[in-house]
Amino acid sequence: MIEINRIIDGHCHVASTDFTPRSFLEGVIDNVLSALAGQGLRPDRNTLLKLYLEKMQDPDCDELISEMADAGIEKAVLLLPDFTYALKDSTLTISEMFDRHQALLQRHPDKFYVFAGVDPRWGIDGIRLFEKAVNEYGFHGLKLYPPCGYSPSDRTLYPYYEICAHRGLPVLTHTGATSPALGFETARPIFVDQAALDFPGINFILAHGSVNYVEECTMLCAFRPNIYLDISGFEMTPVEHLNPLLYRGINHKIIFGTDWPVFRMQGSQKSFVEKLLDEDGPLGNLRKNELDSIFHKSIQSLLNRQTKTKAN
Repeated sequence: MIEINRIIDGHCHVASTDFTPRSFLEGVIDNVLSALAGQGLRPDRNTLLKLYLEKMQDPDCDELISEMADAGIEKAVLLLPDFTYALKDSTLTISEMFDRHQALLQRHPDKFYVFAGVDPRWGIDGIRLFEKAVNEYGFHGLKLYPPCGYSPSDRTLYPYYEICAHRGLPVLTHTGATSPALGFETARPIFVDQAALDFPGINFILAHGSVNYVEECTMLCAFRPNIYLDISGFEMTPVEHLNPLLYRGINHKIIFGTDWPVFRMQGSQKSFVEKLLDEDGPLGNLRKNELDSIFHKSIQSLLNRQTKTKAN
């Protein structure tokens, strides 16, 4: 087993149906069923959905904290996408979700960073909410979910980017396919390019860059100084699929992430870390400085840019 001094999980969520609409979760199960059918397996949909929903019941993050400790994960980034504009079966308002994530920071001091998003179509109310989250709640970044129906380079997001640029906050955006409850058209990595060009002081992170549009993600990381990617979602493919990514000269811009709790039925945080740190795996030939970058230094460097000056 490869030894790592420190691990930060750069891509997690709270396991709770309060933050993820039922329609989204049912779509996830439909994706799983489609994949299993390709392997000749046809489990009962209702049984699978019940099992999955049982894994989504950790609203206080106590189980996540326990799994992190077992895996040697020191801290994690909690991502809160705003589905409330696109999916009308959301349990809470996005403002209420922000409040709940602030409470989690207080419940587990020094364990979490929070990147929270607001659908830009909420207008000025959304901008004010994000300002409050940064200035009063101490949130650490912006989380975008373009499949909800907007491009990450949409001009309606620029007021959010102004806040992030002023405060030194990173922006993490989903890329690739997702629950079929949402559209895929705006989820291509290239759609972040104009925003990255217009805001060179903001660091953008392409979520799932090791499994979705890998060539496009790699190109953006190689030629845009302020674009990074995370490897969350690596659990859905053989770990060897990381090989092409690790030999493109961008290891200093790759961030470890598990997408917890999405893959809880496949394993624990510990099992995912061990899968990557097997000496015979794709990371076995990397230098120590490359491993340190992937597992903690890159994400920590982006987080360290945050200033305490209030946004105007």
